Amino acid sequence: MNRRYFLKKAINRARLSRFVAKGIDLFIVLVLAVFFYPLGLILSIVYVALSDSLQNGQSVGKKFMGFQVISLEDGKPCSIKQSVIRNIPLLVPLVLAVFPLVGLILASVAGSFLLILEIFFLFKLDSGHRLGDVMADTSVMGHDGSQLVVKRKKDSGWFPGGAPTV
Repeated sequence: MNRRYFLKKAINRARLSRFVAKGIDLFIVLVLAVFFYPLGLILSIVYVALSDSLQNGQSVGKKFMGFQVISLEDGKPCSIKQSVIRNIPLLVPLVLAVFPLVGLILASVAGSFLLILEIFFLFKLDSGHRLGDVMADTSVMGHDGSQLVVKRKKDSGWFPGGAPTV
């Protein structure tokens, strides 16, 4: 029996689910930006920046799909700072779109480039992290009630508990 097939199938399904979750969030951004322009565009920027730090590390799309963003530093839900860093590839085109004509052109070019880079990282890294995850040191996990415990290694060096005293 080919076990790699099952693992690859599960990873691909998780990636697809993440796309759906991000699609839900981007739909919210699109509705805000188009129907409530120009204030909606600013609300969209704020939503994208803070979305992964809301509701215990869950944006609306992640909550709907059953995911949570956690910090790889301490295993806690994504902080506001990490959410902003994590979403920089999405924030850059939105901020550029604030400027009427030239901004929309720049937003399209920058957005296309960053989207390709995000998808490239998502599919080329074995861990399934996208560019924003790598920049913010976060990961998307299934939110099933159990918390992943990530502990930093306390002892650094050859001796457990620190360097020996002389």
